[in-house]
Amino acid sequence: MAYTLGMDYGTNSVRALVVDCRDGSELATSVVNYPGGNQGILLDPLDHHLARQHPGDYLFGLEKSVVEALAQAAKHPGFSADQVIGIGVDATGSSPIPVDEKNVPLALFDRWKNVLAAQCWLWKDHTSHREAAEITRIAAQHRPHFIAKCGNTYSSEWFWSKIWHCLKTAPEVFDAAYSWVELTDFIPAVLAGVSDPKAVMRGICAAGHKALYAEDWGGLPDKDFLAMLDPKLAGLRDRLYETAHDATKAAGTLCPQWAAKLGLPAGIPIAIGEMDVHYGAIGSGVEEGVLVKAMGTSTCDCSVVRADKPVADIPGICGIVKGAILPGYYGIEAGQSAVGDIFKWWVEVVCEGDGALHARLTQEAAAQKPGGSGLLALDWNNGNRTILVDPMLTGAILGQTLHTTRADIYRALIEATAFGARAIIERIKDYGVSINRVVCCGGIAEKNAFLMQIYADVTGCTMQVSGSAQACALGAAVAAAVLAGPARGGYADFPSAQKAMTSIKPICYTPKPQNQALYDQLYALYRQLHDAFGGVNKSADLSGVMKKLIALKQGAN
Repeated sequence: MAYTLGMDYGTNSVRALVVDCRDGSELATSVVNYPGGNQGILLDPLDHHLARQHPGDYLFGLEKSVVEALAQAAKHPGFSADQVIGIGVDATGSSPIPVDEKNVPLALFDRWKNVLAAQCWLWKDHTSHREAAEITRIAAQHRPHFIAKCGNTYSSEWFWSKIWHCLKTAPEVFDAAYSWVELTDFIPAVLAGVSDPKAVMRGICAAGHKALYAEDWGGLPDKDFLAMLDPKLAGLRDRLYETAHDATKAAGTLCPQWAAKLGLPAGIPIAIGEMDVHYGAIGSGVEEGVLVKAMGTSTCDCSVVRADKPVADIPGICGIVKGAILPGYYGIEAGQSAVGDIFKWWVEVVCEGDGALHARLTQEAAAQKPGGSGLLALDWNNGNRTILVDPMLTGAILGQTLHTTRADIYRALIEATAFGARAIIERIKDYGVSINRVVCCGGIAEKNAFLMQIYADVTGCTMQVSGSAQACALGAAVAAAVLAGPARGGYADFPSAQKAMTSIKPICYTPKPQNQALYDQLYALYRQLHDAFGGVNKSADLSGVMKKLIALKQGAN
């Protein structure tokens, strides 16, 4: 009997999952909400782009969730915490944390605990959009190969733009920080007792997809390039890392201090940290030809191509990184900046409802036919991550009349996110990446059959659902089982671990031809709006409208 522990650090909470290595069955799970801020997020009412989190919430959630999960698991006959053979951790990204020379987050000190710039810069923080645009401009001129693998556009959601923005707007925090550590790397380092930021084992997923790391050019961007941004960024490079690793490498072993806190055996391996959606792809059985859609507050689309094959650069995606997601493959990532967040905004913020209203609007919207409301929406309420890569774009709803209902708009917003998903799938396939199946994971895929059918009808793809409701945590547990190895009850490699520990639910959603025909017409209209407001169609360029509205809003406040 052998078990692994998967830790999933999401946007609002952390989840601990105890998994049986034999078949991936889940003995226990515990979810702990982050206690700080608004549903765990520190916000600024004057800047809708800002989103931070207090690192202390991560440590609180780590101990509480694991202790609770192990207590639940102990109720199963034959289980003992001594049989846990490894730990895997995933987290949001890019979510960098400023730390001191002992790898302690600045926000844990009294001087910095209430300073927003000293917190973790959460993935959805877009305050660095100007810096991202400048990185894109300078790289295009001096290091075009840096951004070729990330769709030719650097994002405000990513590592360097956030740190540069900190340097510009909170130089006292930048100067106080010895280094910066991604949340995906920080938690494994904490568990391993690493007290030197330069000794933290960094994962290739965050490094490659978010920090312009690649072996092809010697790791992180060179100091000459960083000095073009700011000489202080060039100086920081020496305090970061030289090498990043794929999931065949351990981040360390569980230190005695945290073993005692959690009630686990000291010395068990800790898998390298990956971003939540990357381990979610592993937990959903990703392989070549399979696109995994992790559907939550945002969505992330992950696919892989064998590393011995050539992969074309794909404009507008989030990255093509060798060794990311699944070892031995190129990891390809894309996604949408808001999906579940859009539905939450409409139901809970605008309509001031709750879960019951979600259910009611779903029922009412399901009674409609495609195109029946006359509405069309753009899914950019938190900017566009793929394929336009522009955080300064905003949402839109077209076609409202005096008869438009809440359910009409609810359905239009769901359809908008499906149209955005189709744009991503088509872009990836246009550049030669095979997509034969789509497997969805996350709460939305689990709970909303109405939405899943719309996605099938809009994309023309059969939508399958991951066998686990906790695919990200399960993927982390799979990685832990591989690191532990067969001698301890784990596995020799990822294919064998995935075959034993992951599954697909028997339910699937197939496109309905009559709906497909209608959605093809609606999608053509969506692309007209998409290309005009996104600045793609230069003869009908409306890209300045949304940005001028933001400027007026900022001036008014």
